[in-house]
Amino acid sequence: MPAEERVIERAVILSTGDELTSGLTVDTNSNWLADKLFENGIDLVAVITVGDDAERIRWAFESALDRADLVISTGGLGPTADDLTTEVLAATLGREIVFDEASAQHMRALFRSIGRDMPQNNLRQANFPAGAVILANPLGTAPGYRVEVDWKGRRRFVVVLPGVPREMKPMTENEVLPWLRGLDATGQVYLSRSFQTFGASESALDEMMGRAVAPEEGRLSFRAAFPQISVRVTVHGRPHEAEAALARLSERVRERIGDYVFGEGAATMEGVVNQLLRQRRWKLAIAESCTGGLVAERLTNVPGSSQVFAGGLVAYTPQTKQATLGVRAETLERHGAVSDEVAREMAAGARRACDADVAVSVTGVAGPDGGTAENPVGTVYVGFACDGALVSRRYKLWGTRDWIRLLASQIALDWVRRHALGRPPQESLLIRR
Repeated sequence: MPAEERVIERAVILSTGDELTSGLTVDTNSNWLADKLFENGIDLVAVITVGDDAERIRWAFESALDRADLVISTGGLGPTADDLTTEVLAATLGREIVFDEASAQHMRALFRSIGRDMPQNNLRQANFPAGAVILANPLGTAPGYRVEVDWKGRRRFVVVLPGVPREMKPMTENEVLPWLRGLDATGQVYLSRSFQTFGASESALDEMMGRAVAPEEGRLSFRAAFPQISVRVTVHGRPHEAEAALARLSERVRERIGDYVFGEGAATMEGVVNQLLRQRRWKLAIAESCTGGLVAERLTNVPGSSQVFAGGLVAYTPQTKQATLGVRAETLERHGAVSDEVAREMAAGARRACDADVAVSVTGVAGPDGGTAENPVGTVYVGFACDGALVSRRYKLWGTRDWIRLLASQIALDWVRRHALGRPPQESLLIRR
């Protein structure tokens, strides 16, 4: 390979399966793979999705090979008759299909480990186009593989992976990405850093960043994954130069939008809250109405949450708010269940009931009905209780019921995060559009 050569510059992602083209399953694989290609400086030309139809799969492979140096295919490696990827690719490339006994032995061992007999049709998964390099799949029966192709006089590569995300992702991380990086003889690396933000819209973040990152310095990108937005800066160059550039540009990002950044990398709001509560050695209690336990669910999705989570109470009716949280009947009668006063009493009651250091509460109208002139759909009150403080705030949120509930849960967790950092929780920055 000549010095300074970059073998793969463009890629196409090919997803196969009737479940994708019928709308029964969302294609999350392509989104994830696109992100990995971006991180490695590979231009994604297209994403092609086709059903389990031999003619269409062949067309997809031919179209992809015409347009890109690399084709990454997911799906169609199962043991059933509608899993066509391998036989169609072999026919497209004019190659024979060969049987790999080592892969078959791996499948048999997997079935023995769970005490089941292996159906004979699983052996179809041990078939590969001639010349394929087999990629191990420790989590499933379908190995992946890659083939180098001379396509119309041009060097191409095809990588074929299972469609199951929990199998595809580690195979990509462990087998595909190291191989891709090894093909790059330029000596340059692609480095990126992501900043997770909450409280400003994508357009507002773009406006705040302005021209902080010049095109010759790196790339700035935004990705909305409601209710948070990721801002990513990417650089490339010789390793030490790239590291220095990334540090320099990351500092610029923090200077411009630092008030909205709650974490870096793959951070989630609940993960950050969990870490901060551990550092403070605080126990958190949660009282919820319109969110129906969503705040507690998100927090307990984080491993080790038992160290910081004292308990959660879902008090959906006024009577339950009185009985479990000690909200006063006169408060409910005078101000209503959706009010500042009730939010504060819910937080105080949860803290008392769970013997917690801090507590957060949510009450509101998630819709699509139930709104009033005073509290229309989307009205949410968040309350907070700790030693020396009992505060609340009214928010007017938007969107569907699911969006309102998710956004309310994000705000509640952000209140806890802000308090743990020594900031007034009620000043949570929402929402700069």
